[in-house]
Amino acid sequence: MSKELIILAVDDDLINLKLLKSMLMRNPDVKEVIEAKNGADAITHIKSRSDISLILLDIIMPIMNGLEVLRVVRSDDNIEQLPIIVLTTDETKKREALELGANDFLMKPIRSVELMQKIDSITI
Repeated sequence: MSKELIILAVDDDLINLKLLKSMLMRNPDVKEVIEAKNGADAITHIKSRSDISLILLDIIMPIMNGLEVLRVVRSDDNIEQLPIIVLTTDETKKREALELGANDFLMKPIRSVELMQKIDSITI
């Protein structure tokens, strides 16, 4: 039985976003991928949809970065339990992201197998 996951993918790089979506849509457990181009877009999606299963969150973005999104999500009682996997090229942000409440961390470039393993371990 598939999990029917609805995943919010947040990245300001449109190529990364399309690649991520294409990787995710090959997984039979993924029902839908919602795309956001920055943290502010992500927060809008998170607050307007109660069916999001997981967030894949880039750190370095304009308008509102991933660490700011983590702070907002983790401080809101209605959405604080949402699983978040942080995606970045900056290894130095790993500890800060985990301290702010990220469930896991992936270094870019993202490899499909590694991504699916992380998603499986977080979504039951």
